[in-house]
Amino acid sequence: MTRDLTGRRAVVIGGGLAGITAAIDLRDAGVLVTLLESRPRLGGAATSYARAGLMIDNGQHVFLRCCDHYQSLLARLGVTDSVSIQDRFDVTVLSPAGSARLRRDALPSPLHLARALVRYPLLSPVERARVGRAALAFRFADPASPDLDAQRLGSWLAARGQGERARRRLWDLFIISALNIDGDEASAGLAATVIKTALLGARDAADIGMATVPLGRLHAEATAALLGRLGAQVRLGARAASIERLADGSFGVGLSRGEEGQEAEGEGPPVAADAVVLAVPADQAARLAGPAGVPQAAAWAGLGQSPILNAHVLYDRRVTDLPFAAAVDSPVQWVFDKTRQAGVPAGQYLAVSISAADDLIDTPTAELRQLFVPALERLFPAAAGADIRDFFVTRERRATFRQAPGSGALRPGAATSVPGLALAGAWTSTGWPDTMEGAVRSGHAAAQQLIRELATLPSADRAAELDDAWSGAS
Repeated sequence: MTRDLTGRRAVVIGGGLAGITAAIDLRDAGVLVTLLESRPRLGGAATSYARAGLMIDNGQHVFLRCCDHYQSLLARLGVTDSVSIQDRFDVTVLSPAGSARLRRDALPSPLHLARALVRYPLLSPVERARVGRAALAFRFADPASPDLDAQRLGSWLAARGQGERARRRLWDLFIISALNIDGDEASAGLAATVIKTALLGARDAADIGMATVPLGRLHAEATAALLGRLGAQVRLGARAASIERLADGSFGVGLSRGEEGQEAEGEGPPVAADAVVLAVPADQAARLAGPAGVPQAAAWAGLGQSPILNAHVLYDRRVTDLPFAAAVDSPVQWVFDKTRQAGVPAGQYLAVSISAADDLIDTPTAELRQLFVPALERLFPAAAGADIRDFFVTRERRATFRQAPGSGALRPGAATSVPGLALAGAWTSTGWPDTMEGAVRSGHAAAQQLIRELATLPSADRAAELDDAWSGAS
């Protein structure tokens, strides 16, 4: 029989999708929850900010129909009517030399994409025939294999007949955006997870979904409303500076100043808790978990970081009817029509998303404009006759961990060597790449780990005990 957890206290550090999920699960179990977020808004890497009267997403986040945990979170937040999913996987691929279309049909998996690949004009007939060899190898690959995780995807694909052009014009379309790393340098194990789950799994697994409202409304506002109804405490602008563990096994989370020098709410005595969820990026988790007694934390720095850059272009007129498109043989990777979502009253707003942007992340905005404006005109000829009302760039320097060979061995699970301290975040070992789905799965795993651990504690009115303990310690 599950022990009543009423009166237990947990602090969740980090208000991204992983922390949000953990906080909801813990509160559902009866745990008193305080969620600390250093930024002035919830949502982490998937939120929005206001700019010149528009709502700008800080990244171009999409999901697939196979992302069932993420969709369940949206349902819990009550925002399923604020996203849309394709009736069937359908992607237009643009290049300066012409366009192509990848669209699934009604055949059962894995034949549902065969017709699209056979007709894919950006590869030669011989190259298209060889794609099947690699797809078959992916189908029988074990993504959890340490040997596969240790291999470079480029070498793995080349050994299966995939030349340079096939890797750039086909495989990179899926791998770079999914893993945020150059396709040749990606972990073959994580690539196998993407291909097997999305493209070779259920027929509808890769159908693309996206928000129809700003991500801040989808994630931040809806989460704040739900956690308020559940009775959780949310503290924005509150940065966790330390985690201390008392002899009785309880924790105190020390606070420092919030993001950009903002004063943290209630800065002073540590926030007392029976348990803590660390739902922050790997480097931040290591800085907090190491001093708290987790010796393995030092290894997490080996996961590294990969950046994403977004170039935002507001035209005075419509230049394309496509809701989104991929591109090859171009500086553009993916481009999204954000006009309606951002609230643009006239013209068109296109957002260019560049994953694995190591070479561009520090490039000045003026140079990026010189790069991307002509590139968009080559893909969308109507753009050449349009005036640009605004051009700006957003940069996520630590968008994901670096999903390179060997990264699987560095990803920790939810449990740590310190009882009551759990990890969450898409960088942890979820069985998925660093995505919104992986973040939600990690939040569930961390909450369930702590619920099991809290259930073993002796029954007591812990709220009063913790307040007394930390009052005395301070």
